[in-house]
Amino acid sequence: MDVPASEAETREFWSGEHVVVAVDGHPEGDRILGSAKMGPNRPAQGSHVGTASFMVGSSARGRGIGRAMGKYAVEWLRSAGFEAIQFNAVVSTNTAAIALWHSFGFETIGIVPDAFRLPDSSYADLQVMYLRFH
Repeated sequence: MDVPASEAETREFWSGEHVVVAVDGHPEGDRILGSAKMGPNRPAQGSHVGTASFMVGSSARGRGIGRAMGKYAVEWLRSAGFEAIQFNAVVSTNTAAIALWHSFGFETIGIVPDAFRLPDSSYADLQVMYLRFH
């Protein structure tokens, strides 16, 4: 995706009810490894279902950052009173994320064909994933 042009654009894009950052306590200063944002999936009548989005830096992949942030998000959304979590757009080529969410008990409840444009301009399906708390 295109990098936002300013800090203000970045903050607008990556905002939510609750935003967290994973850092690596490096001797030369903390390095950001990833971030997650979470909150209601929809306003009003859909606000009892939560959602979350995640970013993990390419240099931090394979270190359990996604799992740690995912665990945190599930626990935070549950403790915040949401009844379920819905992910609207898990890209089908992101097999690590799909496996992670399935390991947490999420179900794939739908597929949206060719709904995501990859960097090479080809298309991939999006999975809609759901975890009910009760």
